[in-house]
Amino acid sequence: MSVARPTRVRHTILWLTVLLYMVTYFDRVLISTAMPSIQKEFGFSIQTVGLILAAFQLSYSLFQIPGGWLGDYFGPRKMLTAIVFWWSAFTAFTAMSWSVSSMVVCRFLFGMGEAGAFPNATRSLSRWMLPSERGWAQGVTHAGARLGAAITPVMVAYLIYHFGWRMPFFVFAVVGLAWAGVWYFYYRDNPNEHASANDEERQMIHAALGAPPTRRAIPWRAILSSPQMWALSATYFCYGYSLNMFLAWFPKYLDAARGMSLTQMGVFASLPLAAGVLGDIAGGWFSDEIIKKTGRIKFARKVVAVTGFFIAAIVCPIAVLEPNPYISIALFGLAVFSLELVVGNAWAVALDIGGNFAGSVSSVMNTLGNIGGTIMAAATGYIVASYGWNMSFYVVAALAAIGGILFLFVDASRQIYVEPPAAPVP
Repeated sequence: MSVARPTRVRHTILWLTVLLYMVTYFDRVLISTAMPSIQKEFGFSIQTVGLILAAFQLSYSLFQIPGGWLGDYFGPRKMLTAIVFWWSAFTAFTAMSWSVSSMVVCRFLFGMGEAGAFPNATRSLSRWMLPSERGWAQGVTHAGARLGAAITPVMVAYLIYHFGWRMPFFVFAVVGLAWAGVWYFYYRDNPNEHASANDEERQMIHAALGAPPTRRAIPWRAILSSPQMWALSATYFCYGYSLNMFLAWFPKYLDAARGMSLTQMGVFASLPLAAGVLGDIAGGWFSDEIIKKTGRIKFARKVVAVTGFFIAAIVCPIAVLEPNPYISIALFGLAVFSLELVVGNAWAVALDIGGNFAGSVSSVMNTLGNIGGTIMAAATGYIVASYGWNMSFYVVAALAAIGGILFLFVDASRQIYVEPPAAPVP
């Protein structure tokens, strides 16, 4: 008698989540690409442009924890559907803005919605992905985000050229609404509720993850008093500062410090990001392979993330001092690749130690990461003005080294909050 093979509903859910990560970066990078056209039409000053862009970053940081908490309370099926609908609506409303105030409000409310995306996406995988698949899952989802960021400018430029700057906002809003409809139709918070998952897949998930949770109050006291929570969040602060240096300032560095033309800058600024896509995938894959071979989750998450941090810390100073610009770009690509070995493992640890409250745990971690990115954006201008470009990358190297040290104190095998066993039935 043959035994049925487990279905792979969890993998379909994973790829839907990868698409979500791409959609977040479609909508996030969209305004940066469209801003020159917007600025030309409205006559915004560069300070006003900064205010509009900062409105998103501010609300995105502020609403990480509320977004994760709501996902843990209502479940990721309802919550992700609602927030993607929300931010898609404000993506469209951005195209209808008539003043700086209306655009700031739209971008602030857009950021409120996107703030819940990554914590709730992490929560959505917590009841589906096996521990041995989580590193790969987090790596490939973040690779989707980086890929979305890389291809958005091309699509937006095409639409603006043919239809004007407002059209991309409407197009990407429709993409988001379509994703929300598919998600609500297909995803279920509990594998036992999914009609397409067979008993073998459900039993495999149940054996690895335990019984499905019932709705409970979020144990904020345990989460916020956990040294491990703050160790993980501190590592993500270091990661957020370091990676965002390449997202926000690297093109300007190539222009100001390396003297590259606009065409050269456009090409070479994208190469480290492309290397980051490979790092996202490789970091999760390496971690999961180590778990499969050794069964040691703590060791697997730690060795890959710490190695990534330390390679970046070593390579960044060498890259900035290298006189040949092409060798320097290759070294910076290695630095970003190494930093991206961290991200899949950090989010996998949020799943590992967060358990049924992974949304809330990951929201705390991501809040600190975005604070790091916000500080970097402001601080780098002052560092460059006072000490030069080299110093700005030395700071990145120092924070990468600190992140590697801090990750040594993270134990992916120990959950922050272990729910008490159910009372025996009398």
